[in-house]
Amino acid sequence: MSRKTHTISAAAIAATLGLTFGSAEISGAVAQDSEISSTFAAPVEDESTQPVFVSEEIVQPLAVTDREADDTDTAAAVKPAAASLRELVAITDKDYSLSEEMQCLAGAVYFESRGEPLAGQLAVAQVVINRADSSRFPSSYCGVVYQRAQFSFVKNGNMPRIRTGSAAWQRAKAIARIAHEGHWDSEAQDSLYFHANYVNPSWSRKKTRMARINTHIFYR
Repeated sequence: MSRKTHTISAAAIAATLGLTFGSAEISGAVAQDSEISSTFAAPVEDESTQPVFVSEEIVQPLAVTDREADDTDTAAAVKPAAASLRELVAITDKDYSLSEEMQCLAGAVYFESRGEPLAGQLAVAQVVINRADSSRFPSSYCGVVYQRAQFSFVKNGNMPRIRTGSAAWQRAKAIARIAHEGHWDSEAQDSLYFHANYVNPSWSRKKTRMARINTHIFYR
């Protein structure tokens, strides 16, 4: 599918050193229709706690935001050599400074899928990004994540505190970066929705099933 370009001008890119992100930051929620509100409580911050799923369909847009790249305007497009997603996560720089948008993307991965395998975490991030690329949805990662009744971990427009020193957060940052830069193809492909395999929302019968990854089922 086509994707919006979340980059700044070539002149701005050439002027920056080090790869940072100015774009943006979904184990357990359902990507669902914005017309339906969430019926589940937000997950607690404890990393060992299983995420909470939203049982209905989410539909939201993503805002286009700027992204700073390293000293060449093609570096972000070059995929690192890795034999597996696990290896790619291991070699991906996790020390980068998060922009507000990347904080939203990584935060969604952390709260919604940190208990999932890496492929499941990547798929959740891909859904957020796919919505950003669709004219039907908001134009920013934060717009998608914070849209009312979309993700159960968001309460009163706020994201819970993240344990930034945890291994789960470091993985979430790496996954967000990999997904944002398109460095690994996700099994979710062009999915815009997902739900937990232990719920059976009525909207799913109207969607095309793309993949099942551990406890999540993805649709477009």
